[in-house]
Amino acid sequence: MAYRWKNDLTHADVTPNAAFMNRRQLMAGIAGLGLAAMARPAAAAEGDLKPNSWEEITSYNNYYEFGTGKEDPAQNAHVLTTKPWSVKIDGMVDNPGDYAFEDIMSKMTVEERIYRFRCVEAWSMVVPWNGFELADLLNMAGVQSGAKYVAFETLYRPAEMPGTAYKVLEWPYREGLRLDEAMHPLTLMATGIYGKPIPNQNGAPLRLVVPWKYGFKSIKSIVRITLTDKEPPTSWNMANRREYGFYSNVNPNVSHPRWSQANERRLGGGLFASRKPTLMFNGYEKEVAGLYEGMDLAKFF
Repeated sequence: MAYRWKNDLTHADVTPNAAFMNRRQLMAGIAGLGLAAMARPAAAAEGDLKPNSWEEITSYNNYYEFGTGKEDPAQNAHVLTTKPWSVKIDGMVDNPGDYAFEDIMSKMTVEERIYRFRCVEAWSMVVPWNGFELADLLNMAGVQSGAKYVAFETLYRPAEMPGTAYKVLEWPYREGLRLDEAMHPLTLMATGIYGKPIPNQNGAPLRLVVPWKYGFKSIKSIVRITLTDKEPPTSWNMANRREYGFYSNVNPNVSHPRWSQANERRLGGGLFASRKPTLMFNGYEKEVAGLYEGMDLAKFF
């Protein structure tokens, strides 16, 4: 069963949107904030945990279906048709079916969460997402007792996705989580960024956000979710198992075969931005370390 994640901050701690767009500071705590008023006192804000600007978040992306350059998705993804949209939920669930995006949203509680985002390429940003906990969607579908994993698929529509003409990966893009990871309250299905609908290049209309894992685990533009008792194949792991593990938890102690993960470059700091130490589990160690108790995180990377 999922347990509701408790936010440490309220909107009293947050700079209004207009001020944010003027590049003033917005301070946030380690895990984010909720739209609903919180009874708990606000925590002290971390010194450098302020969201990147809208322009930075939406213009610097990896979304290979629209090209391999960081600017390609922003230039090419406008052709993606996101209405109508549905998500097939199947496998080991009580209520399989094709769920219209609008029907899903009518049943979900949308929150605002400010999360660190860490790319496997050793750059990072901070993103104010809007969305709902994946656990709520899975509970709506009715997870059966034998299910152990959750598999995801991205839309595959070559006519609107010029990057799929190049065999960078096997399409459609696939990802997966262990069921306890999927049910963790930090695991978000994002539908917006800073109170606005999520742009196509960032994974409209529905994407996964798993803040303690490298960014490629947070699959975009989801059209299928499958509950299974077997570890599902995932795109980057299929492409290069030696470099991209199934878990892909942010871990400064386990280097990528071609570069260190001990430090990261925060996006938005300019060409000469200093690198900062990478935090274990991207700063969410207290919340998620228990999921991997007893595991060799170098072997199961």
